[in-house]
Amino acid sequence: MTTMIKVPTLGESVSTATIARWLKKPGDAVAVDEPLVELETDKVTVEVNSPVAGTLSDIAAPEGAEVEVGAMLGNVGEAGAAPAPAKAPVFATSATTEGVHAPIPPPGPLTRPATPPSDLPSGPAVDKLLADNALTQAEVGGGTGKDGRLTKGDVLAILAAPAKTPAPAPAPAPAAKAPRPEDVREERVKMTRLRRTIAARLKEAQNTAAMLTTFNEVDMSAAMALRAEYKDAFEKKHNGVRLGFMSFFVKASVAALKEFPAVNAEIDGDEIVYKNFVNMGVAVGGPNGLVVPVIKDAQDLSFAGIEKAIGDFGKRARDGQLKIDELTGGTFSITNGGVYGSLMSTPILNPPQSAILGMHKIQERPVAIAGKVEIRPMMYLALSYDHRIIDGKEAVSFLVRLKENIEDPRRLLLEL
Repeated sequence: MTTMIKVPTLGESVSTATIARWLKKPGDAVAVDEPLVELETDKVTVEVNSPVAGTLSDIAAPEGAEVEVGAMLGNVGEAGAAPAPAKAPVFATSATTEGVHAPIPPPGPLTRPATPPSDLPSGPAVDKLLADNALTQAEVGGGTGKDGRLTKGDVLAILAAPAKTPAPAPAPAPAAKAPRPEDVREERVKMTRLRRTIAARLKEAQNTAAMLTTFNEVDMSAAMALRAEYKDAFEKKHNGVRLGFMSFFVKASVAALKEFPAVNAEIDGDEIVYKNFVNMGVAVGGPNGLVVPVIKDAQDLSFAGIEKAIGDFGKRARDGQLKIDELTGGTFSITNGGVYGSLMSTPILNPPQSAILGMHKIQERPVAIAGKVEIRPMMYLALSYDHRIIDGKEAVSFLVRLKENIEDPRRLLLEL
């Protein structure tokens, strides 16, 4: 008895996946819930586990194949069962019969033979009409008069007919692009499904939204001092959860989004959808590229709850264990290029969201404070937004309010 392994439900709006890697081969023993195959979707890598213990008897979809939800992946048979023999490929053949003649080519297009010109004399009126129009009886062809004589009506009919214009020459086919010469020092690797999807979505954002970026800078002195003072007590109280700067920016963004709801909205057709909640997307790096897991209802979480969620997302992103529903439903996103050393960038929107905040490297710089030059830890901030829904005044005001919340974190506690 064998158990069929099928492609499971992959989540909302995801109907296909690519076979990334088979973890077992035919004949291998498998245990209950042991991973058999990895499927790569537009968002994450999903493992398909065996529902029964036994032996993988055959594989129906090879690595690299694209499969739909519900499609068969393979079969698991009873323990110790021999793998099913590989099925010979079926080739289409055509029947042949001795004595069959070669096919008769199809007949050419039917043409009506031209009426031979009449050699009979035509009347003087016809001759004058032909001469006046530089025509000959042969050019006009056969006539409709008695015994095929040419009549004045035949000539007038020819003259009244529209002149035949030569058919335009077909446009030359575009020259085939010459293949790029290969170099032995190069390596070609097929793009993963995730990378293809990232590329398509980023290009969609550029083609669809009226994207604009505004910048500001924030003095991180107060946030750094607060973190340095309480990080040990914070970690002890919250069972190893570390206090980072991302929770400051999430809380500051939530407060600013309440004041400027258009930054948290989206366009749906000819309507603007305002959200009375904040699902905060936080970009994290994974083995196959950048993913943006979503902290649901971030407005209800404490600093500890936000840091715990971010830490868990980061670990599972590195292990490729994020779930599809954890990557959907975001209303606003934050990306931190500063962890890689970026000093300034212009982040691209994550559709259908209307704005994204870019954090950057904290760098000591001389700044003017109360008429004096001081060295302060400064960070550039970038807010990319969809100008179709967010005015410049709203975008700038949002970023200023976020700056104020970070430079004086007490505002977050007092909800100012």
